[in-house]
Formats: sequence, C-alpha cells, structure tokens
Amino acid sequence: MILDDFLGKIENRSATIGIVGLGYVGLPLMLRYAEVGFRVLGIDIDGEKVTRLNKGESYIEHIAASAIAAARSKGFEATTDFSRSTEADALIICVPTPLNRYREPDLSFVLNTMDALTPHLRRGQIVSLESTTYPGTTDEELKPRIESRGFKVGEDVFLVFSPEREDPANPDFVTRTIPKVCGGTTPACQKAGMALYGVAVDRVVPVSSTRAAEMTKLLENIHRAVNIGLVNEMKIIADRMGIDIHEVIRAAATKPFGFVPYYPGPGLGGHCIPIDPFYLTWKAREYGLHTRFIELAGEINSTMPQWVVGKITEALNERARAIRGSRVLVLGIAYKKNVDDMRESPSVELMELLVRKGAVVEYSDPHVPVFPKMRQHHFDLKSVPLTPESIAGFDFVVLATNHDAFDYELIARHARLIVDTRGVYLQPAANVVKA
Repeated sequence: MILDDFLGKIENRSATIGIVGLGYVGLPLMLRYAEVGFRVLGIDIDGEKVTRLNKGESYIEHIAASAIAAARSKGFEATTDFSRSTEADALIICVPTPLNRYREPDLSFVLNTMDALTPHLRRGQIVSLESTTYPGTTDEELKPRIESRGFKVGEDVFLVFSPEREDPANPDFVTRTIPKVCGGTTPACQKAGMALYGVAVDRVVPVSSTRAAEMTKLLENIHRAVNIGLVNEMKIIADRMGIDIHEVIRAAATKPFGFVPYYPGPGLGGHCIPIDPFYLTWKAREYGLHTRFIELAGEINSTMPQWVVGKITEALNERARAIRGSRVLVLGIAYKKNVDDMRESPSVELMELLVRKGAVVEYSDPHVPVFPKMRQHHFDLKSVPLTPESIAGFDFVVLATNHDAFDYELIARHARLIVDTRGVYLQPAANVVKA
C-alpha cells in the first residue's frame, strides 16, 4: 500500500525530504531534517544561494555556516533543477506569498513552484504547502494540479497544509520546539503529514482540513496585527495628551491576568503581519463579507510611517529647521531587532518618505552592512559606523529598529535630535522626541 510504504520510509529515515524554497523558513527546516537523519534535497530558483549552500556557506545571519556545513556532511544538497524533485519522497513548499500592487494576494511564487514540480510528481510523494495563504488555496490550486497528472490525492499522492511558524533569531524557540499545525486533504493525507512532521518537531497539532490549517495561520497573525493596530492608535492618543505610551504599557503589563503587552512602532514589518490580514479580507469578499475590524487595524498600522514623519516635522519646526536639506540617519533598517531580515521593513518606507521631502538619508544597521536588492525599493547605501563624529554630523537620527548592538548611551550623548519610535529612551531628554 502506498501510504504504508511512505510511513515506513519516514520511520526508518530512508525517505528523502525535498525543501522547495531555501529562505528564512525553508533553511531551518532543512537543518532540522538533516539533524534527525534524513537526506535533504533543497530546491531554489536562486543560483547564487544554491552555490553558497553547496559550499557550506550561509546567507542568513542567524544561521551559522557551520550548521550548513554539518548538513552537507549528512547528505544535504541544493539544486536549481526542479526535475530532481522526483528524487524526494516529501516536497515541502516554503516560498513567499506577498501582495501585489493592489494589496491583493500574489500567489505567483506558489503557483509557479507547483507548476514546475507537477511534471515530475510520482506516486508515493507527499506535497506540503507551508506558505501563508487564504483558506482554500491548497484545495483549489494545488490539488487540481496534482490531479492533472492522473493521480488521486489521498491514494497516489498526499497533500497537506502546514503553516510555517518561524521567528528568526528568537532564542527561546527553534524549529523542533515550535508546535506544528497540520491539515490534510483526506484522512490518509493527514496521517502522512503527521508522520512527516512528527519526526522533526516535538508536537504536531492536527486540524480537520487544509482550510482549517490555512485559517489558523491567518488568525495567529491577524491577532497580532489587530493588537498592534490598537496600541498604535493608543500611542497617537497618548502623544496628543502628553502621556508616554511606553510607560503606560509597562504599568499595564504588571497585571497578572487579562492583559498581554503589545508595543507600538514605526509600522509593521516582516513576512507575515503586514501581509496576512489582506489574504483573509480578499477571500472574505468572495463570501459577501467585509472585514471592517481587520481592515481598520491595517489602515492604522499602514499610516504609522507617515505619522512618524509628522512627528519629525514638528520636532524640526520647534528647532527652526526643515526636513528639506537635513541630513538624517536611520538607525536600524531590518524589520525587527537583532536580525538581518528586510522583508516589508517600515524603515524603508520611512527612508523613502524622508527622501521625498528633501532629506539626505543614510542608515546604520550592524546586521545589514549593505542595503540589499529589493523587489520594490533600493538605496545605494552602506551602513554608517556609529562614532561620536558620525552621529554628531547628522541633523537628526530616527531610531527605527532597536537592535541590541546599538550603543544607546553613545547615541544620546552625541545626537542633536533623536526621534525614538521604539521607546528605548525611558527618561525625558531635551534631544529625544518620542514617535
């Protein structure tokens, strides 16, 4: 029986695991399967990534090259050749699901990947989609492509959705310890998916369908987006009233029940929180529903960079200065602290808004030494080293991402004006403006 053969290969570690998309999600997953004794085949369209991985090098800051080299010694190999996917018993798809210019779901990476894999599918394989998407994607898009080859899902090929839950550089959780949600297209698919992930993570959480698994991921991230939207709105109200929102949050967080602290910032960043709510709002329209609450939170969060620029304008006006012609240093351009991940970083939008207003913008980020190539944004810049002279040379600095590596005392001593969007500076100071 095909299912029994697959389960046997998983149990005795003879299965080959194919990871399609070797980024912030796929690479840690690859390392985990190699660690527990599986041969792993990585597939990616980026030839430069593939070359570096096959040399035992890493291109993600928090993943050590030694870990890649160790996986290579255990049989890991990377390739750009999708025809080799037939070698894999499991194909785990970890590719981006961004938004298009109209803020609608862009499934092109998922669909192009599946189209590239489909000609090489064979009986006995499992296909697992980990990319965040709207409920119905696995059933409506992947299943027909698999069946176009004449396979019956649940008998010949198994299909599941298991949303990624990576949190880059979080020291408290690793791939093994983060529970994995899994929903199968059929009971046989579910059994195959539970076995696939059960050997790699400590706990696999079954749900009744791929749609339930897809919705689970959206709920997790919309929960954060809505609460961040709430605290961002509270920040604006508190600012108008002359109250420090960070002091309020710290005080509220002392309540041992019924309150979870969320923190405001210059906008939302990362591969999930700024994007995922729009996947659900788009799909909900198919059912005649208008997700007012979710969209309002998204509206508030998306206006945060403009609000920060407004605070900068006020602070400069009080000092008889204008943004136009000012030299500005943006501190931190990664989307969150202590990572090199630039996806959807609000710092980049801040930089663009300031440039449009005539500022001369530079940045300092120890995790991003050179501004990377991005699909929609680019600055021909390198990170500015922080010295007393360099800090003092700018008209103002914007603390956008609060990396631990920054010397905040040094910055406070030498900066003419600090616009603090992260609540780093707790005590009032003449050269600090909270934003």
